This record gives sequence, C-alpha cells and structure tokens, in this order.
Amino acid sequence: MAIKSANSADNTGFRSTVGQALLTAKKAFWGIGIFSFFVNLLMLTGPIYMLQVYDRVLASRSVETLLVISLIMAWLYICMGFLDFCRSRVLVRVANKFEKALGKRTFRIWLKQGLMGRGAARHQPLNDLSTMRQFLSGNAPGTFFDLPWVPIYIAAIFVLHWQLGLLAIAGAIVILISAIYNEWGTRKPMMESLKLRRAEQALAQQAHRNADTIESMGMGDHMRRRWEDLNARGSQEGQTSSDRSGGSTAFSKAFRMFIQSAILGLGGYLAVKQIITPGAMIAGSIILGRALAPIQMIIGQWRGFNAARDAYTRLNAFYDMVPEDGQNTQLPAPTGHLAAENVIAGPPGAHTAVLTGINFALKPGQGLGVIGPSAAGKSTLARLLVGIWMPQKGAIRLDGATFDQWDRDELGNYIGYLPQDVELFDGTIGENISRFKPDATDESIVEAARWAGVHELILRLPEGYDSKIGEGGVVLSGGQTQRIALARALYGEPALIVLDEPNASLDAEGDAALTKAIAEARKRGKTVIVMAHRPSAIAAVDMLLMLREGKQEAFGPKDEVIKHLQNQSPKSPKGSGPNGKPPVKPSRSGGFSISAPTVTGRSS
Repeated sequence: MAIKSANSADNTGFRSTVGQALLTAKKAFWGIGIFSFFVNLLMLTGPIYMLQVYDRVLASRSVETLLVISLIMAWLYICMGFLDFCRSRVLVRVANKFEKALGKRTFRIWLKQGLMGRGAARHQPLNDLSTMRQFLSGNAPGTFFDLPWVPIYIAAIFVLHWQLGLLAIAGAIVILISAIYNEWGTRKPMMESLKLRRAEQALAQQAHRNADTIESMGMGDHMRRRWEDLNARGSQEGQTSSDRSGGSTAFSKAFRMFIQSAILGLGGYLAVKQIITPGAMIAGSIILGRALAPIQMIIGQWRGFNAARDAYTRLNAFYDMVPEDGQNTQLPAPTGHLAAENVIAGPPGAHTAVLTGINFALKPGQGLGVIGPSAAGKSTLARLLVGIWMPQKGAIRLDGATFDQWDRDELGNYIGYLPQDVELFDGTIGENISRFKPDATDESIVEAARWAGVHELILRLPEGYDSKIGEGGVVLSGGQTQRIALARALYGEPALIVLDEPNASLDAEGDAALTKAIAEARKRGKTVIVMAHRPSAIAAVDMLLMLREGKQEAFGPKDEVIKHLQNQSPKSPKGSGPNGKPPVKPSRSGGFSISAPTVTGRSS
C-alpha cells in the first residue's frame, strides 16, 4: 500500500505532501528564476567585451574606448556576482523553510515508526528530509535554472556564424549523451551501495550496543567478518558507481575543453577567410563554454540529484503510510476509569494476534497486577493500555473514550509509563524526570522523586538533580535507571500509571520503594497497572489478571484469583504444596509466589 501511495505521489507531482511543501516557496522560486535570468544575461558580458576589444579597440587604437568598456565590464560583473549571491541566499532560505514546514510531522512519523518495532529503523525520514534540504540549499537548483539558457547561448553562437552554431550543437549533444549514460550506469550500483552501507551501519550499532555479549562469548571475530563482508560489498558497488561517474565526468570535462578549442580553431579558419572577425572567433569559444557548463555541472552533481529524488519519493511514501493526525475535540482531563472490551491485538503490522478476548474494567484508586508466563502478552497489553499500540478488534477506553479520540500530546500529561526496557535521555536527571517540559518547576520534580522513593539516591550523585546523563555524564546502574524512570512515570500525578516489570533490576530497597509508590498512587486515586516479573511488584494491588498464551485466564480481586489459580493448577511433583497443588505463600516484600511459570519470566 505504501509503495502504491509513493507511485501515486510521483504521478500527481506537486499535489503530493512534499510537492505541497515546495509550493509554499513558489514566490521564492519565481525570484530565483528572475535572478537566474539576469545572471545568465550578464554572462554574455565577457564575449561582448572581447568583441569590442578585438573589433573596436584594436581597430581604432583608442585607449579611451578601452577604458570606458572596461569600466562597464567591471560594473556588470559586480552586478552579476551580487545577483548570484542573492540567488544562493534565497535558495538556503527556501531549503530551511521547506525543512521547517515538514520537520514537525516528519519527527512524529519517526516516533510512530519506533512504535512499530525495530524493523522500522531502516526507514529514516529525518535523514531524507536532511538530504532534501542539503540539495535545495546547494548549487544544483541554480544549475537547473541555468539549463534553459543552453539553447539561447547556442542561438547566440549561430548569430556569429552558422558553422560555429552547428559545432556547438554537436558538442552539446555529446555531453548530453554523457549525462544520460551517467544516470543509466551509476543508479543501480549507487542504490545497492547505499543499501549495503545502511546494513553495515545497523550491524555496527547493534554490535556496539551488545559489546558485552559479543566480547564475553568470543563473537568478536564473527561479527567483524560479517561487518567486513557488508563493508567490502558496499565499497565494491560504490567503487563501480564512482568509477562510472568519474569516467563520465572526466570525459565531459575533457570533451568540453576540446570542443571549445575546436570552435576556436574553426573560428580562426573563418577569420582567416575574413568571413567573421577575430572578436567573433573569441566570443564564440567563450559562449560555448558557458553553454556547456550547466550540463557538465549536472553530471558532477548527479549523485546528489539522485539522492534527493529518492528521498522525495520515500518521504511521500512515509507521509502516505502514516497520515497526519487530525484535530481532535478536547476532552476533559481523564480520571482513570479504564476498560478493555473484547480486545484482540498484536504488534503493528502483525498478521496474528498476541492477545485475544481481553475484558476487564478498573476504577480510579484500583491497582491491577498482570501475571503470566513468558510470551503471555503482558508487554503487548501494557502498550495497548497507554495507547501506543491500537487493538485489531475491540477497544481500550479511558474515561469512555478510545485513545484515537484524545489529543496525544495532551493525553500524555495524564499517563505515566515505565517500559520493560528503560532508557533515559541525554540531559540532566531533573530534565528526565520532568519529561523535558520547559515549564517544569523544581518542586514538581522533587515531588515525583520523593513519591518514587529516589530523592535521597539522586542527592548522593555528584551534582544531584543537575547531574548529566549521557556521554561524559554520570553512569547509572540498571536499578538506578529504573527508579529514576519510575519518578518520570509519576511526574505530574498522572491519572493512569502503567508499569511493565518495574522491579526487574531493583534490589530490596528499590522493591520496598516501588511497593510504597504504588500504594501512594492508589491512595491519591490513580489507576495503576503492573506487569509482574517478581511477586513483590504486585504486593500493593487489589486486582489480578492472569494471562496465558495471550488469553485471559482469570480476572478479579487478588485473593480470589490466587485461590482460583490454586484450584485450577495441575498436580505437582512430590515436594510441592499440599494435595499436589503449587505452594502459594507471601513473599518477604508482601507479595506472593506461584510456581513457575505463572509469575516469573520476561514479558512479551
């Protein structure tokens, strides 16, 4: 569907999203066209000056005439340089305006693709937007505005003499064929090279993230060989493309110099025969050089043009694939009434459902623990409950409204989410807790940290809340990162709080702080959902949901669900609980323990 949309965007030209963004600078392009008209017109200053020197000054031996036409020539070149400078400034501003027009939407698309899983990482609309901006701000657009002047310059050569005009046409045709060959011969290997380079960079980044695993298990040489294979193949394809492009560029450059000399020779012959003047001979050579320059420049910039053209097509495909968010009616702030209604769901783009038949409802102040073995669908449910994934069938409702009825940025203020794989962003700890809100107050940041039980931990860091995270900043352990991320989830007292394995990296102190934070959230009337990895995570909840193989096996008050699970469990081997049932007992942190794999195991 996305490919079809991309082709449709090409067929409709400027009716596409990117085309519409370019059309916002229509007046600027008209201005560039006017600047290009006068710049190219003033390019005739040199040939006309040579004509006057050879045919008027040398014949009359008038120094005064030479001085006057030299001053005029200097003034015209100053005007040409100023107009060319203005044209380049306008192009840079057009490029910046284009990037600004699409930047917000493009970044949103990039974020939404992140919700689709790691497979979406190969689509990089931000890079495509940058490619388009660099192309628009460079010399290439000006060159395309210069192209229509090629026949005008050749016509001027015909005015000098028809034989010079024919030779100029022949030269232009040869260089044009070279440009077509450059496009035909370089496009395929260049695209293959870019594809391999992206795969090589993705592998290198993945290896960098998992360096501990690679080094500890002796995988370094294996990964290096895979990287070297991608690198070598990409280099070979790139070399083929560069060789063909370089050969075409070298040929066109040498042929341009040859044809300029040839027209000078033909002009010399015509001058000897007194058919044209010596000034016309020199002027013809200069005009031909200017006529062929845009074609040769396009050959040299063809790779950038191809990259911009491909970026244009991909961007339109991205915009068609992820439509722009509509303007939603502003709803009242949610209170935390949450309901799942016959939900069938899976990751975006998946053909099979991970969850089926999920039904439950929660009121503000209730806490729900979600338990189940690995691959039961706990993390999938967590993403559904915060609205980053949508059900294939059924509905998730917050205060009666589905998530697509809310304004996402507005709703985010009322949702706290702690994902299974936690990562903090480059910035201070205070900025991370406040979700990088520019108007966040110190009091609200400290309040969230105290609620999460991490205030004292932060104060022990070198610069407290102002400690930098990232390159050159503090290095946090997994438990510290998870506790600060919990404070981020609690910031602003959200109505709905979803915690996915919130104690996976916590010690006993962190576990106790988590239990206290959940209890405090419920006391404040917040709706809390916890995807349980360890029993202590659900010590402070009153409701329990059991998932198994993506299906809802039990839901209700925690004690009743535990009793139900005890009654439904198959007989255990000798040494288990009474009557062959798995033992159920309170944990030291106030939770409970059910024999594996009911509670333990990573979520899916």
